[in-house]
Amino acid sequence: MDTLFFWLLAAFAVMGSIGVIFQRNPMYSVVLLIVSFCALSGLYVLLGAPFVAAIQIIIYAGAIMVLFLFVVMLLNVGHEDALAGGMRAIGGAGPRRFGAVLSLVLLGELVWALSRLQGAPLAPRGGQAAASVGTIGLKLFRDYAFAFEATSVLILVAMVGAIVLARKERP
Repeated sequence: MDTLFFWLLAAFAVMGSIGVIFQRNPMYSVVLLIVSFCALSGLYVLLGAPFVAAIQIIIYAGAIMVLFLFVVMLLNVGHEDALAGGMRAIGGAGPRRFGAVLSLVLLGELVWALSRLQGAPLAPRGGQAAASVGTIGLKLFRDYAFAFEATSVLILVAMVGAIVLARKERP
């Protein structure tokens, strides 16, 4: 049964990711990215990592994607067609070639990393048990509370800055 769920979630993640790349409307692209993040979260649950799955939904599908939606709506970008002329002026096939080279480099790194994989990579090291969600939460909000709050203030300042920069002056 887990195998069926794995293949189903993997298919949703891959189809959502491909949809993000080939979608012309930025709003649909953002929604497809949320679908991909949710499928990835389901894969984390199948791996036995419920905390990572919850963080995937809360942080990426929740907070980050809401910021992306605000940016897309604030900039009022309709379609990619307006950007295509600028890419032709930059060099046409140059960015595509650069992307293809980067893809080959990524593929080479992936093959190299998988060739060096030994044993069970998901097993805890040193015989330690994996930390529970409660333990991680206590460590985060007690030991690292300042860093957590500083990050939230930094994100708030970035949001206000984006709104100020995108605001249109009225005569």
